[in-house]
Amino acid sequence: MEWRDEGLVIGARTHGETSVILELMTRAHGRHLGVVRGGRSRTMRPALQPGNLVTATWRARLEDHMGAFAVEPLAARAARYLDRAAALHGVATLAALLRLLPERDPHEELFEAADAIAAALDSAGAAAPMMARFELALLGALGFGLDLERCALTGTREDLAFVSPKSGRAVNRAAAAPWRDRLLPFPRLLREEGEAVSAEEIAAAFRLTGYFLARDAFAPRGAAMPASRDLYINAII
Repeated sequence: MEWRDEGLVIGARTHGETSVILELMTRAHGRHLGVVRGGRSRTMRPALQPGNLVTATWRARLEDHMGAFAVEPLAARAARYLDRAAALHGVATLAALLRLLPERDPHEELFEAADAIAAALDSAGAAAPMMARFELALLGALGFGLDLERCALTGTREDLAFVSPKSGRAVNRAAAAPWRDRLLPFPRLLREEGEAVSAEEIAAAFRLTGYFLARDAFAPRGAAMPASRDLYINAII
């Protein structure tokens, strides 16, 4: 069994004296693990840091085996994170979120979004809206997508300003008035792209996605939200 693909490094752990088990989010093969022989060497370690983009060739005798990776670096980004707390917390958060996906389950759109975030993490202003939109897309990929196209009460698509924490459905501003204190704000950056956003909008976006991630993705696994996520949000706002 053999394939070759682009992969975003999301983690590596020691395996024996000289090797590592590398965890990648690949374009066409989803989240995938494999042994990198000699991965602890001075020449290989820099390439296997989270956030880097690599070309990986995976080989195994059988498809269900862990197999081994041969790795070639494509984009070395990890060094740019070292003196930026937001970037370090951001790449740790990105890795934790990608681990919610089942192994070997392809999600090319999430790979592309995660790779774009990793490339922008040293610019907090650019990466933060992308990260919030990524969390919203991840909820959909996990089967917990929110219904944000029309108002749950009136059916209108106009002036959607809130989201129900119970149903995950959008609510029109006027229709939401009697219950607005119980609803989550639906910030513009999750509805539209391309315009500058405020720190308040970013905070509201992460509050919205974080609520549903904690309830629907992490809690059923008996897990808490990653601590790196709060550290990331505090560093960028």
